[in-house]
Amino acid sequence: MSYSSKPSTEPCVTTFDEFVQLADYSLMDTLNADPDATVDGDDHRARQVFSGHFVPVTPTPLAEPEYVTHSRTFFKELGLSDELALNEKFRQVFSGDISAAYEPMRQVGWATGYALSIYGTEYTQQCPFGTGNGYGDGRAISVFEGIINGQRWEMQLKGGGPTPYCRGADGRAVLRSSVREFLAQEYMQALGVPTSRSLTLYVSKSETVTRPWYSQDSHSIEPDILVDNPVAISTRVAPSFLRVGQLELFARRARSHAHPRALEELSMIVSYLIEREYKSDINQNLGFAEQLVELAKLFRQRLTSLVANWQRIGYCQGNFNSDNCAAGGFTLDYGPFGFCEIFDPWFQPWTGGGEHFSFFNQPIAAEANYHMFWKSVRPLLAEDTEALEDFDQVRRGFAEAMQKQVQQMWAAKLGLPEFDPKLFTKLMQLMNHSEADYTIFFRELSHIPDDVSALKKSFYIKTSHQLDEQWQSWLKSWRDLVINDGNLAEISTNMKQTNPKYAWREWLIVPAYQQAMQGNYTLVKELQEVLSYPYDEQSQEVEDKYYRLKPKAFSNVGGVSYYSCSS
Repeated sequence: MSYSSKPSTEPCVTTFDEFVQLADYSLMDTLNADPDATVDGDDHRARQVFSGHFVPVTPTPLAEPEYVTHSRTFFKELGLSDELALNEKFRQVFSGDISAAYEPMRQVGWATGYALSIYGTEYTQQCPFGTGNGYGDGRAISVFEGIINGQRWEMQLKGGGPTPYCRGADGRAVLRSSVREFLAQEYMQALGVPTSRSLTLYVSKSETVTRPWYSQDSHSIEPDILVDNPVAISTRVAPSFLRVGQLELFARRARSHAHPRALEELSMIVSYLIEREYKSDINQNLGFAEQLVELAKLFRQRLTSLVANWQRIGYCQGNFNSDNCAAGGFTLDYGPFGFCEIFDPWFQPWTGGGEHFSFFNQPIAAEANYHMFWKSVRPLLAEDTEALEDFDQVRRGFAEAMQKQVQQMWAAKLGLPEFDPKLFTKLMQLMNHSEADYTIFFRELSHIPDDVSALKKSFYIKTSHQLDEQWQSWLKSWRDLVINDGNLAEISTNMKQTNPKYAWREWLIVPAYQQAMQGNYTLVKELQEVLSYPYDEQSQEVEDKYYRLKPKAFSNVGGVSYYSCSS
């Protein structure tokens, strides 16, 4: 199977005025605003939000914003000219000054609430009010929704200042985490993994915030110093930012009869989810109950495929709670994420994540989130016993569907027509014992070598004669299966389109954001370019720099091998 991005379009939007004309605000026009909200969006202090689907809120502009970079790939796909990223009014809006907008754009954005559940357990205690009414977009503010090239997109500022959901924080994002999110979204898109997209990145030349982080070469588990960071705003884009946690919020309100319209608001948000994320896949002539059964099937398919893709490319979503699980089935929220270098099934980049969100546990975390989706939507089917049974049947089939996706993924990584459990189990043991680099190993295997020596560039340890013999035996068994399947050159080509050559390596990202903090964005743009072609053979210079094992100096270093929640 091959992974590639969508075709691009020639730029046709070259001015801010042309961009403004694309605005179309379905969320604010279709759903309910919080009745306690202000009309003008001046709503920046933490408070409880008791009802409504969104809160109108204005972002807080960056002081002296400076352009860092934009996604040329995505701009081209949207038909936006690159010059637009440097347009004064465009820069104003996407660095937080929404007063530059005019009709049909609006001078107010919106933030949404959601509930929190971790591994299928509902939580309220992290909410400052102890009720759960304070959870939501604390520093993410959507400022634009429109139809571009026939597709609806929502544009959201990350780090756009406080909202009612900010729980007392400053609502800002720092340049470090903004660079990481911007590059990660670009990289995931290039890998062919469904994801929110990067649009622009601006930094303030004068505004800073203080955050805990790690001192140079620190081996502390938690941050050990306070660092002044430049404030930045990255804009992420998706068909919607609806999350499983949002459905949960309205289901909880309906369950507790929080207000007279609670069940109606649940029905509205689920209908809206279908409209925004599944309209082209669900027959609109079906009855609502039948549409919900279709929704359950489609979301299951997308979510299981997504998580199998995460494992394919070594990605670990370190905090895969329901509020970080996009109901559209794509990767959302690049906070405590990481990519596996030395193969470890229990790899977890976030110090607060524990094993339950580790690399190989992600299918189980996905099922927990799917369970909360099922539990949230289920009350809407109470009157239709036949549809309810069909809906429950889809839920019962999750684990089997997930297993099937993962096994198909492993077969593709190994160039095999079908999954071989015995071969796979032995491979995992050998990779573990050899401390194999996840990306380099599978890329070298894609050349279909007949001798273990070809794989040794991916090993972090010197292997024993006995281990080499085990590898040689495994290679022979694997090659026999591959050769039986046909054309080796074709299989090798397909494997190289499944197993990327260039991986996200945190120790190569750190210098990029460190230099950016000094006003030098060269390395950010270099990484943007390299990570845009992860399956390709690139220049020898790029290979020497980016296709190599993690240096020992970075082992178990805070902020590189692991980190607290990204800020």
